[in-house]
Amino acid sequence: MVEYIERWGVPPPKDVIRPSTMGVLAARGWAGVESTRASVLVHDSIRDYDKFCKDSTRLRSLALRPFQRACAEPGPWKPPWQVQSGSSPPGDVAPASRAVAYPLYLYPYPYVLYYKSTSYPKGERMASLSGQSTPKLTSAVGNLYYDSILPYREDANAQTREFLARVVDVLLDYVQQVNDRNEKILEFKMPEEMQKALDLHLPEEPLPLKQLLEDCKITLKNQVKTGHPHFFNQLSCGLDIISLAGEWLTAAANTNMFTYEIAPVFILMENVVLEKMRSMIGWKSGDSILAPGGSVSNLYAFLAARHHKFPQYKEKGLSSIPGQLVMFTSDQCHYSVKSCASVCGLGTDYCVCVPSDERGRMLPTELERLVRYHKDRGNVPFFVNATSGTTVLGAFDPLVEIADICQKYDMWMHVDAAWGGGLLFSKKYRHPRLTGIERANSVTWNPHKLMGTLLQCSTVHFRHEGILLSCNAMSAEYLFMTDKIYDPRFDTGDKVIQCGRHNDIFKLWLQWRGKGTSGFERLMDRLMELSEYMVRRIREQPDKFHLILEPEMVNVSFWYLPRQLRGLPHNRDKEIKLGKVCAKLKGRMMQTGTLMVGYQPDDRRPNFFRNIISSAAVTERDVDFLLSEMDRLGHDIVVD
Repeated sequence: MVEYIERWGVPPPKDVIRPSTMGVLAARGWAGVESTRASVLVHDSIRDYDKFCKDSTRLRSLALRPFQRACAEPGPWKPPWQVQSGSSPPGDVAPASRAVAYPLYLYPYPYVLYYKSTSYPKGERMASLSGQSTPKLTSAVGNLYYDSILPYREDANAQTREFLARVVDVLLDYVQQVNDRNEKILEFKMPEEMQKALDLHLPEEPLPLKQLLEDCKITLKNQVKTGHPHFFNQLSCGLDIISLAGEWLTAAANTNMFTYEIAPVFILMENVVLEKMRSMIGWKSGDSILAPGGSVSNLYAFLAARHHKFPQYKEKGLSSIPGQLVMFTSDQCHYSVKSCASVCGLGTDYCVCVPSDERGRMLPTELERLVRYHKDRGNVPFFVNATSGTTVLGAFDPLVEIADICQKYDMWMHVDAAWGGGLLFSKKYRHPRLTGIERANSVTWNPHKLMGTLLQCSTVHFRHEGILLSCNAMSAEYLFMTDKIYDPRFDTGDKVIQCGRHNDIFKLWLQWRGKGTSGFERLMDRLMELSEYMVRRIREQPDKFHLILEPEMVNVSFWYLPRQLRGLPHNRDKEIKLGKVCAKLKGRMMQTGTLMVGYQPDDRRPNFFRNIISSAAVTERDVDFLLSEMDRLGHDIVVD
């Protein structure tokens, strides 16, 4: 109802503000003020109440004015039809400003809300937090600059609140658009056209707050809505609202994560969440850290593996290693695994790609053959990366067989479950995909993927307690003193190769509190069931779609067949043409803005579509829309 009054200037029929509304009003900047006439509520933007009462031109937004008490003594709440209403405002409000009187009760004192509905200068009406009007600053605030709000002016709480409230309006409008299926995913422009359309220059002199608000609007207007129910393009899809709230709080807290003294609550949260994740992997103890993405998480695993096998490497370097180190990974792994070999001095030639089967899973027999090959030549096999949820096909390497080989040849086993780790929540889908993960030495697991936590949120876990500190600590005395008043083991900065570390824990912790472990399990099951539904719908339309393989995860790989290619025998020549269709159809998707699905080749096939369902917003209706929209956009495509 508050929003209704703010928007229309009149109360909704037969509606009241109950005592529980006090918290809502307080959150919107209303505070109690005592005057000689009555107890009233006035908005935070009104700094001088007495002057405000005498100056009707100050009425730029809502104002609460004193009104005759409905009860002689404080008493229980009464409905508005039992109270005098509609009276004229006090005499110090200009008669030309037609105000609406409405009784507002916050137990035990009644108040009356006056809204000056006709006194706004043209275009100056403030938007409410409802997200249904165009956010705009009043001229008094919009024409201010950065040094007129906090922290530059201590008395600028009202201006700061208004500016941030309008920014929140912009964000809430965007959230609403992201979840509106009638909205486009994007308004695509070529890079040259986008550069011309945007004002991206950095000015010599500051710009006013109203321009900064416009910059926020324009930025989101031209951004791809990755949380839209029809965005199936990336592994990280969706917009989890609770995680979003956590990210907003994280930005406001703006703290580093290297010591307990500056991030006490977040450090303790991190310990709790990471311990829980390790227990889900199947470990009773160990070590963990949040890293800036899965690639860096994999790098931490590589560094720990080398340190575990050759602890002198930290001080002595290459001279401590009795031969050429060799690492192994599947030919379907994430490219970051090869990057580890490059960055850490092995060279990509010694990151050996193990062949996979037709479903994209590493072949254990080939792994053992290649390990023996390198051992026979005097090299030192020490690290095996198994992937649980490959990027393209969503394949799961056979962990039990790989663990047996690692144990046999004394190699570190790392599981890159950045994509598939979320299935650890699911009793239905965890096995056999992740069976044996508890035998790994380290695991990468990205909540910002299947779990829907906002970007970025990546974790890496170790079965060996204390290995991160042993491997990475440099004991910088200006940060990690040992004589602090608290136990320095709570400081995490020396466990990582970074110094500054972003707070990625609160949005995950808050999301987990909101969903509960059971809520994540339901989400995992739902995403998998939707992917199974999509497979069924593809099989029902064999003239238009060709399913490449039965997926193990939410990656559904397929080709779309335009009319030109329907009814033709499936052979290599047809596959090449289908690959050309992908690029043309994706271009039409982007130009219309109604749908986004990714495509790519692999070592067995030309381009094919890879659909990802990792957003909680997706329903069966959206899957049906996806297939019908692809046909609408692509049925007349012709390729050579």
